Amino acid sequence: MKFMKLGSKPDSFQNEGDNVRYVSSELATDITVSIGSVKFYLHKFPLLSKSALLQKLVAATNNDDGNEVNISDIPGGPASFEVCAKFCYGMTVTLNAYNVVAARCAAEYLEMYETVEKGNLIYKIEVFLSSSIFRSWKDSIIVLQTTTSLLPRSEELKLVNQSIESIAVKACVDISKVDWSYSYNRKKLAEENGTDSNGVRTRVVPKDWWVEDLCELDIELYKRVLMNIKMKEVLQGEIIGEALKAYAYRRLPGFSKGMSKCGDTLKYRLVVDTIVRLLPEEKCSVSCGFLLKLLKAAIWVDSGETAKRDLIGKIGQQLEEANVNDLLIRAPEGESMMYDVGTVIAVIEEFLSRENQEIESLEEEHELQGMRRPGILSDASKLMVAKLIDAYLAEISKDRNLPFSKFVELAEMLSSVPRPSHDGLYRAIDMYLKEHPGITKSERKRICKLMDCKKLSVDACMHAVQNERLPLRVVVQVLFFEQVRVAASSGSSTPDLPKSLRELNNGSHGSSRSANTNTEEDWDAVATAEELKALKTELASLRLSIGARGGPERNGEGKPNVDKAAITKMKGLLRSKKVFMKMFSSKSQSENNSGSDSSESLGSGNGNVDEVKSTPSQNRRYSVS
Repeated sequence: MKFMKLGSKPDSFQNEGDNVRYVSSELATDITVSIGSVKFYLHKFPLLSKSALLQKLVAATNNDDGNEVNISDIPGGPASFEVCAKFCYGMTVTLNAYNVVAARCAAEYLEMYETVEKGNLIYKIEVFLSSSIFRSWKDSIIVLQTTTSLLPRSEELKLVNQSIESIAVKACVDISKVDWSYSYNRKKLAEENGTDSNGVRTRVVPKDWWVEDLCELDIELYKRVLMNIKMKEVLQGEIIGEALKAYAYRRLPGFSKGMSKCGDTLKYRLVVDTIVRLLPEEKCSVSCGFLLKLLKAAIWVDSGETAKRDLIGKIGQQLEEANVNDLLIRAPEGESMMYDVGTVIAVIEEFLSRENQEIESLEEEHELQGMRRPGILSDASKLMVAKLIDAYLAEISKDRNLPFSKFVELAEMLSSVPRPSHDGLYRAIDMYLKEHPGITKSERKRICKLMDCKKLSVDACMHAVQNERLPLRVVVQVLFFEQVRVAASSGSSTPDLPKSLRELNNGSHGSSRSANTNTEEDWDAVATAEELKALKTELASLRLSIGARGGPERNGEGKPNVDKAAITKMKGLLRSKKVFMKMFSSKSQSENNSGSDSSESLGSGNGNVDEVKSTPSQNRRYSVS
């Protein structure tokens, strides 16, 4: 820390109790200076020789008790006046970052100018500030902090602006020129350490070396410093974002865990709102996880709609980076639901709007008239968000107060995103059915239509076949597609299903349609344990039948030559099992009216298995999707 000593005489100020200060001298005191309840008994000559204000006050004083002046409104109070008085006496006084601002404001108040005497206190302090204090990183921060208690005088003397400018300039300096001490307690990155030519380990200054020291500032001063730094346009948005992140973790209680209860809500609301306003415009300058934590904090402290809307907009720009825990936003107090699903819906809407926004932006930039550019959102981003929301649905489904409409609305928002697997969506649906057993048949049917049975993995199919929470319609379809997959498993890249299986899927299985008289309501009923057990047994038997033969052989055209015994067994199963009669008979009317395939896909309407392609995998299986 920088300091400056003034004067050479010994300090002869004495105390008498808490409220009396005097100078030990052979000469009697002839002036009394009152500052609140504290009285200073001093001598006129040294004081009046350097203070124009005291000259005026003494000249105007006319009382019987001697020359007594009252300066209770002096900045810094008795402590700062004592520093000025000692300077007037020529006594040794030490100025540093902690008291220099108070001394400067008091000297200005006492009018200790060069016109009164050369080398007066104001001049000496100004030299000390410019030559020492404002050249020091940490001293500049300390000085800025001390200006708060001395407002508005410190602002009028431009001490606040000078401190801010000094800090901002140093924060923006090239890291190769940083040769002063700073606080940096976070884990160093590997690239921030190196060795010199002799192999001696050297410490490289990180780009965000300054962010922790600024966390000591109150939010108003912090805002002004950050705005000054941003105006210089030297530092990247990522570094500004790192500074805001460090400040949020330091100043917001429980920020890493979504905020905790705090007494001074107004104080923390100001911090949150200020951080949101200071966020860089550059995309991905802060992580999506940090933005979501900031959104949780904004909801917790009841920030304004503007702050929440800005955060939702930024989160939507990089939603693919988020994880499920980030999205689990607690609902406000008084809400019946556990989580704030409405906010997540707003975030997804913002994500989906990115494509149109970016297309319009590019069209304006390139002046494309009457032309539409392809979508900007990558398939990878869409798929990542779809998987994220599937996992989010599974988590919020545990809330028994989650309305059916909210679940469906959220799931349907990303229904157009092609997923290679619907296992995540199946898990979410199963969790909702488990936690909400009282939903109606129509609701159960609708929620199951959200997934595509053809896109379930083997494990998911085996689970679904045994799932007593699913409607019989879904169980039968899952079993059928799994049988097709097992029968078609060969390791070939042939895209078409075998002709015998296509005929089977198209419904050529004798009189099973006409023999069935089950109603549509039977379809939507939940499968019984006995039916599920029978279906599971037949499926296992079919797997063993085909697996024991090492997979079907190929015919001369390179297509799988499915074992006739297996096909016969499948046809027999379709003829004998009541549940399969339900499936094909209920589809016959739809097939006659619209020509669609008899095996409807719950996730995509009337999915025709003829049109489904199979792709080889490393384990030589066909995946029907």
